[in-house]
Amino acid sequence: MGKMTGFLEFQRQPEVYAPVDERLKNYQEFIHTLSDDAAKTQGARCMDCGIPFCNHGCPVNNIIPDWNDLVYRGNWKPALDVLHSTNNFPEFTGRICPAPCEAACTLGINAEPVGIKSIEHFIIDKGWEMGWVAPQPPAAKTGKRVAVVGSGPAGLAAAQQLARVGHDVTVFEKASRIGGLLRYGIPDFKLDKRLIDRRMAQMEAEGVTFRTRCLVGADATSAGIVNDATEVIPAEKLMAEFDAVILAGGAEVPRDLPVPGRELKGVHYALEFLIPQNKAVAGDGPNPINAQGKHVLVIGGGDTGSDCVGTSNRHGAAGITQIELMPRPPEQEHKSLVWPYWPLKLRTSSSHEEGCGRDWSIVTKAFLDDGQGNVKAVKAARLEWQGGKMIEVPGSEFEIKADLVFLAMGFTNPFAPVLDAFGVTKDGRGNAQASTDGDGCYATNVAKVYAAGDQRRGQSLVVWAIREGRQCAREVDVFLMGSSVLPR
Repeated sequence: MGKMTGFLEFQRQPEVYAPVDERLKNYQEFIHTLSDDAAKTQGARCMDCGIPFCNHGCPVNNIIPDWNDLVYRGNWKPALDVLHSTNNFPEFTGRICPAPCEAACTLGINAEPVGIKSIEHFIIDKGWEMGWVAPQPPAAKTGKRVAVVGSGPAGLAAAQQLARVGHDVTVFEKASRIGGLLRYGIPDFKLDKRLIDRRMAQMEAEGVTFRTRCLVGADATSAGIVNDATEVIPAEKLMAEFDAVILAGGAEVPRDLPVPGRELKGVHYALEFLIPQNKAVAGDGPNPINAQGKHVLVIGGGDTGSDCVGTSNRHGAAGITQIELMPRPPEQEHKSLVWPYWPLKLRTSSSHEEGCGRDWSIVTKAFLDDGQGNVKAVKAARLEWQGGKMIEVPGSEFEIKADLVFLAMGFTNPFAPVLDAFGVTKDGRGNAQASTDGDGCYATNVAKVYAAGDQRRGQSLVVWAIREGRQCAREVDVFLMGSSVLPR
């Protein structure tokens, strides 16, 4: 695959980022797609390794060596066809996926892995540029109706697959715009929302109907849950009007931090900051939370915390600190122990590079009041591991100045009232209980009701959501028609 000796001749070519001082002035994407020549060179590095572990590292099982080889040879259109055969939305994953495929790359054992994510980004951007991404309406209609609840990557993938085999698909979304956490959880500087709009137009041409501001099941009043609904649709109505229902909402319930002072003004869930900012960029009104000139503390070291850092920098925060409960990871993983699996190592995002102090093994003990009901600082302490347990280091308490605190510690489960409205059995973590293998997979305990993505597996990656949406669509097609031509 690629050039036989390419992995010896060429170095990994990273995508080019706009300078920090330039990108902090706006919310536009700042990662530039590879040039044609750079993409060819990167594709040339793909080895004829015998067993392409990258395929297995990728949750949607992208056929990576094949499109690497096609890119190396300049066969852009066939490369796009191979890429689309496993992934409905490579423009999303090519931008925001953490690339477990690259962690599994054979070349990565003793060198820098192939830039698989950058090649995927290149292929799909080339496809749109050349006009090769077109609607694929069905040759005939089946007369079957499917409701998809939730318009994130799982719901969109399922909807597109089912529409292409002739079913009438309606996607219900409680927010004012389609895209779920793709739209509202990921900042525009990482994923331009025009990419979602472009796919929506394609899907509408394929027969998908989108209904926004529609909450299915029950009213949503929980903190941290985006809800623009003007209409509540009972579960019974969907069950009566549709031949199958797919529950594909996100794991939106944020993990809280119930320590003294949690009620103070200025302490927010991450999405209470990120969602209004995305709406502001879209022209839907200003963000009520403004970090300009403030000292920001982000609690949680994952991608959501990183997004809070990047957004706060664009607001013009006076200073940003991000703390994490777990110990600082090693700078470099021990590849002989972890390859081809996802390694634990220190990861520095583009948002961190824009300006952020980071600290690890920190426990938050209390939010401190300024005397007027506002947070002014956080009381914290250092931790160490003893016998497999986290123990507070005696005498290590200290304070972190904070005018704004964002809780970015992950999400616990999907919004329970939706599952309860349909009578769906939940697992021990509050997710819809459904298997992913064998006959009837993705089916819940309720006849003709299926679950996929975060709704079934809990908080996870966009690439896992796409995989589950595609697989769920096939099972629904089998349920409706007795067989399916959709890939699993």
